[in-house]
Amino acid sequence: MIYTVWLPLVLPFLAGPAARRLPASLPPRRAVLVLALAAVGLAVASTCALALLVVPGATHLPAVAAVGHLLVPLASGAPDAVVAVAAVAAALLVCCTTLLVRGAGRRQRRLRRARALAARSEGELVVLADHYPDAYALPGRPGRIVVTTGMIRALSAPEREALLAHERAHLRDRHHLFTAVVDLAGLCHPGLRALREPLAYAVERSADESAAAAVGDRGLTARAIARAALAARAASAAATPRPGPALAATAGPVPKRVAALLGVPDPGRAMRPLVRRAATLALLSCVVLSAGASLHAADELHDGIEIAQGESP
Repeated sequence: MIYTVWLPLVLPFLAGPAARRLPASLPPRRAVLVLALAAVGLAVASTCALALLVVPGATHLPAVAAVGHLLVPLASGAPDAVVAVAAVAAALLVCCTTLLVRGAGRRQRRLRRARALAARSEGELVVLADHYPDAYALPGRPGRIVVTTGMIRALSAPEREALLAHERAHLRDRHHLFTAVVDLAGLCHPGLRALREPLAYAVERSADESAAAAVGDRGLTARAIARAALAARAASAAATPRPGPALAATAGPVPKRVAALLGVPDPGRAMRPLVRRAATLALLSCVVLSAGASLHAADELHDGIEIAQGESP
């Protein structure tokens, strides 16, 4: 267990570089799902690894040994080193748990406030009298699309329809849940914070493609997103803060998204199939190895407990 238990704590740092390639290589909707599942898998495995590191050192406490009916503490290394590692792992586990609980509570409060704002309007569309050009999807039951008068003036009627289709896709596909999952996973392990940016880009690309399909014009969708982003950037000094869980079409690397919609040739396109396979395989390998290492460490710990209880190895 001394060796295998460390893998789930190291591999999340390797997941970030692999994840950066996914949104540009996989279909956007599939990339969103793969990134979210990878974040959950790696977060669970790393948390389990911390718990497994706590147990051997904890068995040196008489109370723990008595509860486990252990004749001797688990012999998985020098006692001083095992206890020290267990103490550090316990501190990290408490820290991660505290951050996770606080983060989940904070997101829940923001979501409740967003739903309260959404409930004030009976229709799908909420128009705010604000000179700052902005539009975003506000999760709720049901969700709402908020657009300012400044954004309405900045776009033509067809462009407004494309922008609204983008925001509808955010609500329909419940993208705020995927971003919440990856954000919370980043609180469990610092290496998983690198998945936030690729996930945010994949979410916007997924909504872009849905909007293009809804209006039947990729060029129009690209133009609407580009003009909305330019208008918002030009008036950024007057920006009004959005509610926490809001998702907007002007987020992320807009030029890259516009190029993808227009089908602008990618210099590395010839390598795209190889990159896609390598990036996906690398990320999935991190998840599988982390899960396998955690299970193997748990199995070794179980065997060690049986031996310490005086049972046959």
